[in-house]
Amino acid sequence: MDGFFQRVLFVDLCGRTSRLEELPDSVLAATLGGKGLGTYLLQRDNPPGVDALGPENRFILTTGPLSDTTVWGHARFGICTKGPATQGFLESYCGGRGAAVMKGCGVDAIVLEGASPSAVYLSFDSDGVQFHDAGALWGMETFDAEAAMLASAPRNAVALTIGPAGENRAAIASIKVERWRSLGRGGCGAVLGAKNVKGMVFCGRLRCRTADPERLTALNRRISALSKQNPVTQLYRSQGTPMQVKITNSHGCFPTRYWTAGRFEHWQNLSAEYMAANFDVRAAGCPHCFLRCTKHTVVRNGRHAGLEIEGPEYETIYALGGINALDCLEEVVWLNDLCDRLGIDTMSAGNLAGFAVEAYERGRSDFAIAFNQPDRMAELFRMIARREGIGALLADGIKSAAAELGLEDVAVHVKGLEPAGFDPRVLKGMGLSYATSARGACHLRGTFYKAELSGQVEKEMISGKAAHVIDFEDRAAVSDCLILCRFFRDFYLWDELSELVAAATGLEYDTRTLQRFANGVTQATRAFNRREGIGPQSDTLPRRFFSAPTAEGVALSEEQFDLMLDEYNDLRSRNGRLDGQAILGV
Repeated sequence: MDGFFQRVLFVDLCGRTSRLEELPDSVLAATLGGKGLGTYLLQRDNPPGVDALGPENRFILTTGPLSDTTVWGHARFGICTKGPATQGFLESYCGGRGAAVMKGCGVDAIVLEGASPSAVYLSFDSDGVQFHDAGALWGMETFDAEAAMLASAPRNAVALTIGPAGENRAAIASIKVERWRSLGRGGCGAVLGAKNVKGMVFCGRLRCRTADPERLTALNRRISALSKQNPVTQLYRSQGTPMQVKITNSHGCFPTRYWTAGRFEHWQNLSAEYMAANFDVRAAGCPHCFLRCTKHTVVRNGRHAGLEIEGPEYETIYALGGINALDCLEEVVWLNDLCDRLGIDTMSAGNLAGFAVEAYERGRSDFAIAFNQPDRMAELFRMIARREGIGALLADGIKSAAAELGLEDVAVHVKGLEPAGFDPRVLKGMGLSYATSARGACHLRGTFYKAELSGQVEKEMISGKAAHVIDFEDRAAVSDCLILCRFFRDFYLWDELSELVAAATGLEYDTRTLQRFANGVTQATRAFNRREGIGPQSDTLPRRFFSAPTAEGVALSEEQFDLMLDEYNDLRSRNGRLDGQAILGV
C-alpha cells in the first residue's frame, strides 16, 4: 500500500537479534499507521497484565503515511507502550527531524521486546539495527549522552535518549530528542530504562512512495492560503504557546497554587509579552511547518544569564510557574533546563512540586518546601531523578505517592497522570476530555480547550457538549495515525483529512468512514485499559475538583460531570464496539 514500507522491525533486546514482519494491506487500511498501528501491535503482542517496567512490555515507535512528505505539519513520530504512571495505555508524540530519519530506515514501526542484560544503545538505518555498549553513558544527563551517541553517527542522524530519571525508572521520566524536544508524559523514559536502553540513533535515508504526490502538493497550496487568513498563524509565529498564559489567566483557568485558583496575580511575569521583552527570542520550527511555534530562547539577565533552551512552552510555564506560584520566568527556564537534563517531564514535575508543598503544609512530609521556591524545586527534581529521600516516593508517581501519604483527596490526577494547564472547573469540556482520555488527564487527545477558550463552544454548556468533545477527539485520532501536528487542527478538518488519506495511501475514506475509524481507535485504547484493570470507574476527575470551586468561585458539580460522561459513553458505544477489536474490524 502506498504511504507505507509495509514492514515492522522487531528487536529482541535480550538476545540482541531482530526480525522483520510484513504488514498486509488489510492491517494498514484498518490502522493507517501511527497511533492506529501502535495500538494494534500493543493489543496483539503485549500479554495482559504485564508490569509496565517488566521485560514483556513492548515499546513501539511508529511513523505515519505522511512522514517524510512535503505535507504541512507532518514532521512527527510517536511511541506506544504500557505506561508506568498509570499502568495503562500510553502514547506520546514528538516533532522535529526524527520522523523522516526514522521512517527512512525502511519500516513503519519498531518494536523493542524484552530487556538487555546490560546497558545498551541502538542505532538504526536501512540495513537494520546495531547494538552498542552504553556502560560509559549510563548515569549521564541527556545532553551529554546524546552528544556521545551522535559523535560516530552520520550527519543527518537524530538521537533519542533518557537521563538519570529514566535509568532509575521514575514514573515521570521522559525521552529527550534533538536536545530540547520531548516524548514527555506518562513515564516512557522509565520503560526504556527498565529495558537497559540508554537511547536510540536513527539515520535512515529511504523514501516511501505516496499515491498521489500532485494532490498532496495542491492541498499544501490550499492550506498555505488558509493560513494567511487565520490570525492564529501569526500568534504562533510571534508568541508560540506562551500566548496561552494571558488567555487562560483572563478566563480564570490558569492553574495556580496547586489547583486552588485560576488566576495568578503575577501572570505577566510568565507571559509571552514578558518573554519577548526580556529574553533573546527567535522563532524556530519543525521541517515543513509555517507556524514556527517553537521559540529558541536565551536568558538575558539575572543569575541564569546566557542559559539557552527551546521554549519554555505553555504547559511548562503553567506547571513550573502557576502551579507553584513561581513569579519569575527566568527561574522557570532554569528549571525547564534542569528537567531536560535529568530526563523529567516538566508537567508532572511541576505538579509533584505543588503536591509536595501541600504535603509539607499538612504535616505529611518533612521535606520543607513552599510556593515560589525554585531552588527547593530543583533539589526535589534531582531527588526524584535519583530516587533519594522523598524523591523515592514521588518517583513512583502522584497516584502512588498520594496513597502512601494519605492525600488522595488532595492529589490532582486522572488514572495517575496530572492534567494540563486548563482548569476543568472552568473549561468543563476539558474536564470530560481529561476523564475519558486513555493515557490519563491529557489535553492533546482533543485539545478541546481551543473550542472553549475561543467561544466556539460555551464554557458553561453541559448537555450536548460531549458531541463536540468527540468531534475534536476523533479528528485528533486521525491526525495521530497519519501523524500530524496538533496545531494544524484549524486547517485539517474532515474533508482535508479524507483528502490526505487518499493522496497518501490511495484509500478513499469519506467523513463518515473516518469518524467510524477514529471512534474505533479511541475505543481500542480504552479497551486496552479495561484489559489491564483500568475500568470505567477511572473515567472521572480528582475529588478536589468536585469538592471545592476555584478561588474565583467557579465550580463543577458531579451531576454536571456525570451528565456529560453519560452522553459521551452513549455516543461512543453507539458508534463502535467495545471488545478491544474496534479498529475497523482488525
